[in-house]
Amino acid sequence: MDDCVFCKIIREASAMELYRDAWTVAFMDVAGDVDGHILVIPKKHVTGILDCDAFTLNRIMDTVQKISRHLVAHCGYEGVNLLNASGECAGQSVPHFHIHLIPRKKQDGIDAWPTFPGKTQEIETVYQRLRLSDL
Repeated sequence: MDDCVFCKIIREASAMELYRDAWTVAFMDVAGDVDGHILVIPKKHVTGILDCDAFTLNRIMDTVQKISRHLVAHCGYEGVNLLNASGECAGQSVPHFHIHLIPRKKQDGIDAWPTFPGKTQEIETVYQRLRLSDL
């Protein structure tokens, strides 16, 4: 898409790329919020996980795993957080599917897990509404 910032990054190779293959690109996030913050995106424009085909999703996760293993094996990190928001109501700010990869070390002071306000319904009620009928 011509007006998509991530599609532009893919076309122009204008980011600090860490990895590129036939289907995905991984590059440094310029937000400046956490050292080592990386974005992994598909080259194919898909808005989010809800419209992503299985092949593209598998390619994205393969790249996420490859970068994560590299961070731990060769860069001094001990783990990673993976973050994704699909849909504006979930906080997605760029309408191109992407996974945030946050490299982690023990006691790094990063609080990457959201604080939730607590449930409002009984778990059994929610379970009955959410379960897949063909299990």
